[in-house]
Amino acid sequence: MRLPSLSTMAEDYVKLIWKDGERGGAGLATRDIAAALHVSASTVSGNLRKLDRDGLIEHTLYRGVVLTPLGQQVAVAMVRRHRLIETFLVDRLGYSWDEVHIEAEALEHAVSDTFLDRVDADLGHPTHDPHGDPIPQADGSVPDSPGTLLSAIAPGECGTVDRVSDDDASLLRYFDELGVGLGTHLRVEQVRDYAGVVAVARRGADGTESLVDLPTAAAAAIWLAPDAD
Repeated sequence: MRLPSLSTMAEDYVKLIWKDGERGGAGLATRDIAAALHVSASTVSGNLRKLDRDGLIEHTLYRGVVLTPLGQQVAVAMVRRHRLIETFLVDRLGYSWDEVHIEAEALEHAVSDTFLDRVDADLGHPTHDPHGDPIPQADGSVPDSPGTLLSAIAPGECGTVDRVSDDDASLLRYFDELGVGLGTHLRVEQVRDYAGVVAVARRGADGTESLVDLPTAAAAAIWLAPDAD
């Protein structure tokens, strides 16, 4: 998918807006974008006006931001770049899953379409990145991701971790310490809202289970694919 020539700012904004929708968000307000990109609200407001003028978004005051068809196309292409680069860094260069997000944020704006196509071919056209996020294909289609956020799963239900948010490297390192990663089987034991904790049973490689207390923020960064039965 060939991108129009856009600024790094435009690419970052449309990608952020698209990812919020992909993950079930209710829409981003100016303050949300400002917090995510570490800029002022006034800077975001000015940039949104530019994106609206350029036909990438529709921005209605107090009602949030919606991508136009062109904005959607650009966002999907940028997400494809980001996730393919993350996969390349892990599979070919030995990066760990907590190291690749910032690297990919920089590289996604710099590599050519030819380079990206060759990375895709070299990796065997992967469908998901090292965090389980679906990688948009060259035609713009996005593979299915069957998981449900752990924070939305009722006690007694279980499944296998099939996706983990890559937004916070320290959280990924925390999951490594707990032994929670893609393919880990978890069962929700108890939701303790008063303590901000979701208690889960983690099944180890040997079949034994151990109890783990996950903070709410951690539970909101894990998706579980349901068991086959």
